[in-house]
Amino acid sequence: MAIQHPSPALRAPASSRPYPMAHPGYGKRSAPDQQPRSGHDFMLLPLRERSIAGFIDHLPDGAAMDVKGLARQLPLYGQQAVGSALKALSVAGHLRRVRCLVSGAGGQVRWVFRTFWSRTARDNEWWAHLVGAEREQSAIAGPVGVEPSVVEPSAVEPVVVRPVTPVVPRQRAQEPAPPASDGRSPAYAALARLGRVDARLALSAADCAVLEPLAAEWFARGVDADYLVRALAAGLPAQVDSPVGFVRRRLTDKIPPHPPAVPQPPAAGAPVRLVMMECTKCGAPGRAEALPDGLCRPCRLPGDEEPLADLPAERDVRTYVAGLRDLLKAP
Repeated sequence: MAIQHPSPALRAPASSRPYPMAHPGYGKRSAPDQQPRSGHDFMLLPLRERSIAGFIDHLPDGAAMDVKGLARQLPLYGQQAVGSALKALSVAGHLRRVRCLVSGAGGQVRWVFRTFWSRTARDNEWWAHLVGAEREQSAIAGPVGVEPSVVEPSAVEPVVVRPVTPVVPRQRAQEPAPPASDGRSPAYAALARLGRVDARLALSAADCAVLEPLAAEWFARGVDADYLVRALAAGLPAQVDSPVGFVRRRLTDKIPPHPPAVPQPPAAGAPVRLVMMECTKCGAPGRAEALPDGLCRPCRLPGDEEPLADLPAERDVRTYVAGLRDLLKAP
């Protein structure tokens, strides 16, 4: 008697032609740390999902993963069945769709759409960690994951965005100003100018030498001599009994804050990385925490959607149409 050997991971018949590949940087991406293939893969899935999962698992990295492309290679299932199966595989922890914003030569920026696949079922925390690792991955030259070879494109076309030029706010130079011609520091020279701006702030040479370190701290925070003099001489009282004490107090109390750090623009040719997960069914982008099982709330809980307004019954429609006819007959 013949002995049957069931295989839980069913596979669709292999196509006679090579499976279409996605654009470079798109398509299937195998997740790390997967278990070796075995006859028990996808055993807990229904027959349709088990068959499609086995087919996807044997696809090479970079293969097209759009619904239309998969349906063309799976003659037993249409696009709607494939879409439903991908949603079920996402809930089961085998699949996540991710979009990544990358930039290449010439400053062009585009979205790259990838489908991460794991033969081993993973939970939401594991997938969130994977997306975070992709986001924090060190930058490399050129668009991420783009090979130089040209392959057959998939049905998903890249979205090309206008080149983005980083806008860097202007900031005062933080380098110390050059010393004065007489060998004095800019801080000392600015303090010596106070008496010429307003006689109430006249300082001696010894006073300027004592206050020089406090004034130098202002220059270290990005201000110049004109700013320092205006700040110290503004709003003076009618009489200043001790110019050195008054200026010391203002140097301490009115010292400007440290300038904020300005993010450096990316070097020429360096990629701009922005990675986020998207809903497996509708493609809505979002954070991994907001897309448990890889699905947004409307796709995950259809019953929680806002109910549509009640449609009129058939008899109400007939009554309404009859009323319209009566109005047309009226003189």
